[in-house]
Amino acid sequence: MLTIAHLTSAHPRRDTRIFIKQCQSLAHHGHDVTLVVADGKGDEVVGAVRVSDVGAPGGRIGRMLLTTRRVLRRALELDADVYHLHDPELIPIGLRLKRLGKAVVFDAHEDLPLQLLSKPYLTPAIRGLVARTVGAYQRYACARFDGVVTAMWIVTAKFIDVNPNTVDVNNFPLPGEFAPDVPWSARRPQACYVGSVSAMRGIGELVQAAHLLKSPARITVAGSFSEPEHEAALRALPGWARLDRPGHLDRAGVAAVMEQAMVGLLTLHPQPNYCESLPVKLFEYMAAGIPVISSDVPLWRGIVQSSQCGVCVDPFDPAAIAAAIDYFVLNPQIAQRMGQNGRRAILEQYNWQTEAGKLLRFYQDLEARLATKGKRAAAARG
Repeated sequence: MLTIAHLTSAHPRRDTRIFIKQCQSLAHHGHDVTLVVADGKGDEVVGAVRVSDVGAPGGRIGRMLLTTRRVLRRALELDADVYHLHDPELIPIGLRLKRLGKAVVFDAHEDLPLQLLSKPYLTPAIRGLVARTVGAYQRYACARFDGVVTAMWIVTAKFIDVNPNTVDVNNFPLPGEFAPDVPWSARRPQACYVGSVSAMRGIGELVQAAHLLKSPARITVAGSFSEPEHEAALRALPGWARLDRPGHLDRAGVAAVMEQAMVGLLTLHPQPNYCESLPVKLFEYMAAGIPVISSDVPLWRGIVQSSQCGVCVDPFDPAAIAAAIDYFVLNPQIAQRMGQNGRRAILEQYNWQTEAGKLLRFYQDLEARLATKGKRAAAARG
């Protein structure tokens, strides 16, 4: 078994992909797992996973300049067999660890160059240059790492040519987190959106759609606004009165919102980084047994249509979004059937158990390669 240190300078200690899924799955199968975080909440042991805190960062610049150094220092203290990096800003640390003879794995949670192309704080002329530069550096580093784990197969295709030890471990849900057997008669005439809230994620159109609803439906928006000015402008619109705003929720709170709703909303704008991603909330809605109203993005459309678990709409058309919400609220039998179809697809295909098997096989192969490398080094010394 391996001693594995998962490193993050940006994610919370209870991050679903990092802690709940990857760390716990690896620890459950006998690996010695430590998660290094930077949140200032101190060290703890959760189940079989140790959490080691290097202290809260002082803003984004402090995180990238100072926190990453503290993460490196803690990583060296742990002296692990493998270091699993979860943030692009830790790539220089990975290269440093490689120079010290350590095994390093990079986890590409998203397509970083595509994400940079959508950053509003970068001018269009700069975005392309930054994206190309960052992409080239990322490929350079990953060619030297011992493996790459990605969050979806599209991203895997962009790494496999630079590192053959690349595997997609999709961020599919744990079906047991959700209770799809809540009686449909107990559900409210409610649509829900769960996740970060911003203009590009379609909050403006949702507020406008709320004003156009003909059914008694309300829209629950569970998440934190990232643009206070935009939120203030939306509060002045008449549709705001039909929104419920519980704010950021923990995992139990997310499940509770979905258990009460009749439909889940995924009407993000078709930005490049969204179009080539697999939104976690799509699969969580399916796991919760509720139908999905999705942006008409080809990748998402294929999943929704093949699973027969919802409808796709133009995310820029509030009237179409409102009509879709009304359709499910006023036709509960159809909503229930599509929700059941989505839950079935989760149980049969889009679940973490399947992905955990891929992660474990990746580490089994890495362990075998490290053992072979160790034997060759011992033979050379002898």
